[in-house]
Amino acid sequence: MSRIGNRKLIIPNGVTVTVNDNNVNVKGPKGELNLELSNLVKVNVNENEVTTEVTNNSKKANIMVGTTNSHINNMIIGVSKGYEKGIEAVGVGYRFNVAGNKITISAGYSHPVIMECPAGISVEQVSNTEITLKGIDKQKVSEFAANVRKVREPEPYKGKGLRYKGEYVRRKEGKKAAK
Repeated sequence: MSRIGNRKLIIPNGVTVTVNDNNVNVKGPKGELNLELSNLVKVNVNENEVTTEVTNNSKKANIMVGTTNSHINNMIIGVSKGYEKGIEAVGVGYRFNVAGNKITISAGYSHPVIMECPAGISVEQVSNTEITLKGIDKQKVSEFAANVRKVREPEPYKGKGLRYKGEYVRRKEGKKAAK
């Protein structure tokens, strides 16, 4: 069985976890998240800890128990602390402009790229070359950050582009190094 599936999750103060049939509901100070469970996994809530176990001993069940445990852990962290992802623009003229729930990205194209934030995600502009995406759902925050980064991914020769905060871009030497 999965080692992650055996992990006991501690429920922090102010967070409640309830299980109804095939749904897990996690409520906390930052919001509420729901997860639909597979029939192969059973979730148990005892006072201040959550455990997951398989209903039958198959390979698919062993896979799902670890995945379910990780999803519930991410939900508990999300409603108590929240998630944030930083993105920075590197390059001459590359910048962000945040107005409400829309991000205008100038990334070297002949036109600015305008992206609208999905529900549940807020954007904070740190400077004109840095933004921070915040939300309670780890999957939504990470997916939207990946979509913003995809507008102009960092290139390996000069390092220009949109990258995650603290991301290392492996640099290559140009043609002149071959001589």
